[in-house]
Amino acid sequence: MPKQKTDDLMQLINSLTRAEKRHFRLFVKRNQSSSDILFLQLFDFLDRQGEYDEEQLLAKIPNIKKTQLSNLKAHLYKQLLISLRLLSKSHNEDILIRENIDYARLLYNKGLYRQALDILEKAKERAAEAGMLNLSMEILEFEKLIEGQYITRSIEGRAEELAQESLRISNQVASSHRFSNLSLRMYGLYLKMGHVRNEADYQHVKQFFQSQLPATSFQELDFWGRVYYCQSFVWYHHITQDFPLCYRYAQRWVEIFRDNPRMMQLHGAMYLKGLHNLLNALYNILHYPRFMEAMAMLEAFPKQFDLAEDPNLDGLFHLYHYIHLIKKHFMEGDFSEGAKTIIPNLISIIDNDTYNWDDHRILVFYYRIACLYFGSGDNGRAIDFLNKIINQKNPDYREDIQSFARILNLIAHFEMGNRQLVEYQVKSVFRFLLKAEDMNEVQKAIIQFLRRIPRMRMSELKEEFIHLKEKLVELEQRRFERRPFLYLDIISWLESKIEGVPVQTIIQRKFQERQTSLTSPGR
Repeated sequence: MPKQKTDDLMQLINSLTRAEKRHFRLFVKRNQSSSDILFLQLFDFLDRQGEYDEEQLLAKIPNIKKTQLSNLKAHLYKQLLISLRLLSKSHNEDILIRENIDYARLLYNKGLYRQALDILEKAKERAAEAGMLNLSMEILEFEKLIEGQYITRSIEGRAEELAQESLRISNQVASSHRFSNLSLRMYGLYLKMGHVRNEADYQHVKQFFQSQLPATSFQELDFWGRVYYCQSFVWYHHITQDFPLCYRYAQRWVEIFRDNPRMMQLHGAMYLKGLHNLLNALYNILHYPRFMEAMAMLEAFPKQFDLAEDPNLDGLFHLYHYIHLIKKHFMEGDFSEGAKTIIPNLISIIDNDTYNWDDHRILVFYYRIACLYFGSGDNGRAIDFLNKIINQKNPDYREDIQSFARILNLIAHFEMGNRQLVEYQVKSVFRFLLKAEDMNEVQKAIIQFLRRIPRMRMSELKEEFIHLKEKLVELEQRRFERRPFLYLDIISWLESKIEGVPVQTIIQRKFQERQTSLTSPGR
């Protein structure tokens, strides 16, 4: 068995819960003695060890020969999946429906057509209720196959009924797929280019989106078509930095699920993703009251779903919960409290790989953790986490995070009084930004400022801070220069230097001013 397959087997075993391991042992022992089952002995050894050591394994289980080990591991992997499938069917509607289709196939193979049709009819009802149109289509095709052989007096009417039903569902599937394809393409475009940087980027994204946008109206779509419709527009407005419209479509996405509790229960991950996008949009428009309302919905999620039965849902919930807990502290300006209450648990989850989060997610968390420490005044720890990003061996994704990590790193070193280091590193950062083709006017202004400050006297600094702030305030008003301010509130930092107070004091003051503005008469 190749090394990758062995690693996959160990990862699968290590991911099993106690209940799943117990079920597997009972599943294997149902017809024979455990002492006669080599792959169960292999499972018990690997479960105890937690890692793969072939020499020790062969020494501990002499009945296993090295030549049969590869096949034995492959068989164990397959049996684990069969056991998990049996255990999971009561929690996964699609697995249950497919099982009924399989039963119908067995009956069909025996020529028991009427019994096969009875099972398919029930499976079709469940698929329709769950909005699983692809399974409905598969069942319909199977029904048509059987009806062509199971001759009854009602075949003429039944044939027309099946034909019409098949056309209706195929049209629904086609419409849904067109919007799901558009959503996926927009996500791919975002990964490639991030937010639009200039008018040319905006026109490119706009032309791409409009050329791919199906002509079908929202009202004509079924449940999933409407969800993917909203998802497509969320991505479009997010990329083009039109955050109020991004919020509108994310809100509609969440409302589609909340208006249909059954679908929300069956498809919790997609509802959770909608909540995540809603919170992102509200953060970007700095609407704290609605952000907290959406946060309450997110925090109610574990009460609505049994996360212990669904590790994927559990991992997604904790991923989104930590993202928006941090953003909540960013909005409030309470960096010290956020660093104290959030970071220890989050680092423990990352270090222990509790939820198998990918490298991209972890990279973004490192940047947000660094921002929490920087905002709290702990520049040393901020630099530690920024270095985790800067020293990535293969920094081939999220060039935006890579770029701003380097800029924040320079500012943190400046705060610590490392002027010579700033002077040395600023050239390297400048080259990185040029190579990444990510240099915008805001970044140019910051780099030029950092280049000058090592040679300035302390008495000149305040004037430079004021000059840079004025320039950045003017740039912030330009539509395509707003992107850097999503990653780093450099203006608040400059105000803190000008006024001689901590940066979180400035952000807390702005937060209070926004709250007063939102609650004042006429709002």
